Amino acid sequence: MSFEGEFASYEPLRRLLDSSKVKALQNRLKVRNPDNEEDITKNIIKKEDICQSQLQPDLALAIDGSNITANAANGFPGAEFGYITIASVLIDLKLVMKLEQSEFINPKKFRDTEKASTIESVLPGCNVIIDDEKSAKASLRRALFEELRSNIVFADGETLLDTYEYLFSIKRKKFSGHNLPKSPIEGFEEKDMIYDYGEYVCPYSNEALFSTDALRLHELMNPSGSNGEMFGQIMSTLEKLWFIHILRAFEKKGWLPTLRRIAFIMDGPLAVFSTSSWLAKVIEVELTRLNDLQKKINGQDLLIIGIEKSGAFFNHFLEIDMTIDGIRDKFPKQSALLLTDNYIKKNIIFSESTKTYGQDTYFGRKFFYKTSSGQKIVAVVGCFNEYQKDLTTANPEQFSRLADIMHLIDQLVSSRYPNSVSPLISAHAEASIPLNLGKRIFEDIAREIREKSKA
Repeated sequence: MSFEGEFASYEPLRRLLDSSKVKALQNRLKVRNPDNEEDITKNIIKKEDICQSQLQPDLALAIDGSNITANAANGFPGAEFGYITIASVLIDLKLVMKLEQSEFINPKKFRDTEKASTIESVLPGCNVIIDDEKSAKASLRRALFEELRSNIVFADGETLLDTYEYLFSIKRKKFSGHNLPKSPIEGFEEKDMIYDYGEYVCPYSNEALFSTDALRLHELMNPSGSNGEMFGQIMSTLEKLWFIHILRAFEKKGWLPTLRRIAFIMDGPLAVFSTSSWLAKVIEVELTRLNDLQKKINGQDLLIIGIEKSGAFFNHFLEIDMTIDGIRDKFPKQSALLLTDNYIKKNIIFSESTKTYGQDTYFGRKFFYKTSSGQKIVAVVGCFNEYQKDLTTANPEQFSRLADIMHLIDQLVSSRYPNSVSPLISAHAEASIPLNLGKRIFEDIAREIREKSKA
């Protein structure tokens, strides 16, 4: 690490490139043998070749989160807390399309196309102790439990903790294993985790345990440094829980028929990573159950997509859109490349494992889509049955409502941010600078959805 005001010259870089050890390692590297243009073309699906549903969504509900760390003034070095917001933004697609026909769009009227609701959480990080807890990790565990218990989408519905514990019960019934994680209580780390619901007492230490300890997010805490990565994982986990929380609230309200007009758009992949990755499988189970219920009413699958704005998949999409000579736009517009496990492992995330890519972390599958305007989108579509999840093949029928999603992306793609869609931009803006904290406006959002569904 350099000293303040010290800058490196190009000399170390030149020595690195000339190093015999670097050259020796480069000679041992596996080199990707990219598919030729003909092979890629075989797997490309044109939008015009598949049929859209008769009933298209006229509302889009986007969910995105934001997290920042801030110093805590408690006298301890490096003390910090994490501030996490999860925004839900409902966009009236019909009104947007109507306004777009005008030569000049009134900004105030355009803002009226959106309604937002935001939840916030403040969680302890390094060197932050709350109440009578004995450590920062214990403080985080209690605060996370209390945050889930205090958040609710509808005033008379289940809490976010209720939603989580319902998913947790699925894990215990369907996916319980013999290798339990270790206790989070300091001094009893050699003991197995004791699972239960709510707040309960550890039989070994007589200290408090929480149902949310099963997420094991406390294991990511850095006790002597910044915890940005941990707060990022907590944010991602809360985004997925909030999404299922909303769907379950609609079921309990008897509003499943309204889901036929809503497109759900998540920021990032439809996946759960790190210590809470077990949620992916139970979310998949719950999504399948909810989808089956509403499909009996609405006659078609839920429209659920995630958008990946960066990363290896997006970078690969850029590569295959360019010729060897550096000419762009090789990939045809309004066309999709449906990805298989073999293609992913061969061209994007190298692996010789027999385990399917994303098997333990994803509840959706990916495809590339180039819009009518030429923007490149990496989309993840929700899966609701074993056939859709089978990554050994990539048939259009395995991507639920593929034509509808292509059409929706064409409508919503952003010209300002070429690898994203406008609802997510609005959701991210609301999460970053929340203007609707503490407002019970989701009831208004739901009421509007119902009214528009009746129209």
